[in-house]
Amino acid sequence: MFDVTRRAVIFSAALVASVGFLGTSVQAAESGNVKTAMQALKDETSKLGAAKLDGEALNFGAKSINGDFSVVDDVKAKHGGTATLFAKKGNNFVRVSTNVMKDGARAVGTILDPSGPAYAAINQDKPYYGMVDILGKIYDTGYEPIRGDGGAVIGVYYVGYPME
Repeated sequence: MFDVTRRAVIFSAALVASVGFLGTSVQAAESGNVKTAMQALKDETSKLGAAKLDGEALNFGAKSINGDFSVVDDVKAKHGGTATLFAKKGNNFVRVSTNVMKDGARAVGTILDPSGPAYAAINQDKPYYGMVDILGKIYDTGYEPIRGDGGAVIGVYYVGYPME
């Protein structure tokens, strides 16, 4: 009896360790996807031209990205996950192009959570990579500042993968 109980305990410990390792591997794989998708988002916008803020419109070159979903949808089609471009408006960052959904529609007009870790990092002119609650769902994410002429932060690049 002791031997069977001991084997069960050892098996259980091994199972817990393997599940923990698998979870870490999945998370590492998602983080790799986040960085690849982020680079794709930045590459696609840079092809359009330099970033600038014209009032509330986020432009890349001569193209206004507000309400234009071609770039974010292209990144999603090629890399999965979700993508967003935020424009700076006062102290907030507003989604102007996104495939993040809220109530069955694109979450255009919603803001980057001002109490979240991504907002804090962007306000320190730093990128943020990690888990974030976006509109009630946990995502493995990447956020990087969009800089205009002179280096000022005028918006935010975002990519993320829902954790299931």
